[in-house]
Amino acid sequence: MEQLRVLMFGAHPDDPDSKGGGTAALYAKAGHVVKLVSLTNGDAGHFSEGGAPLAWRRRQEAANVGKVLGVEYITLDNHDGMLMPTLEVRNQVIAIIREFRPDIVFSPRVWDYHPDHRATGQVVMDALYMCTVPNVLSSVPHLRRMPVAMLFQDHFQKPYPSRPDVVVDITPVWEQKLDALHQHTSQMYEWLPYNREELDKVPKTDAERRAWLQQWYDSRIGRLVDQYKDAIIAKYGAERAAKIKAVEVFEVSEYGSPLTDELRAKFFPF
Repeated sequence: MEQLRVLMFGAHPDDPDSKGGGTAALYAKAGHVVKLVSLTNGDAGHFSEGGAPLAWRRRQEAANVGKVLGVEYITLDNHDGMLMPTLEVRNQVIAIIREFRPDIVFSPRVWDYHPDHRATGQVVMDALYMCTVPNVLSSVPHLRRMPVAMLFQDHFQKPYPSRPDVVVDITPVWEQKLDALHQHTSQMYEWLPYNREELDKVPKTDAERRAWLQQWYDSRIGRLVDQYKDAIIAKYGAERAAKIKAVEVFEVSEYGSPLTDELRAKFFPF
């Protein structure tokens, strides 16, 4: 088996695993090398904490997620809520891509409610071609070929909805993905429920919280399976599709190398 190198970018220290944690776990289980990157330190993602203490807390949560998924998970020190697709951030991304030398890169699309998410999608796409230009950031050896680029699924409809170019059955690792998300205490049980105005519904004990998280995500993943039912059947056939309980969905970006049929079979063998 040829070992793949897989790189996933997100804006905050729960974004890449929320969108691609199941696929990351599948790659890791198959012996591939996977790295998750948050472009910000998450220091604004809370209602009663902030700054360096929150950034330290979220960095440790991300590291714990990495242990659960069997991947490396790093957070950069850009401020949450202030990310811009600047030359400085682009060079950070170029350096990470060149040093890791991925076969495939995942990132958000450029249309999203959160400016940090939009900036992440923009800066990663801006970086891909520049990774092959020797005189750009010449301190890090350039790539001879762009990696394949994939975009995480989202629910936004304009200017066009996410295309299900690749669907991955993550049913075998669904519990593992939830165990990983469970590590983000500051987000799953504090900030996000507060933001949804349901903080009073969060249970107190660890076991009750994990069950509550499962219930919340099971309903969301069920809707995603229904939404992309046709694509799932086309990929897996009707018999297996009927047994699939959880998927992750990705769109091919034209800003990377083409996902040929040969590479599709190689990169998504699940």
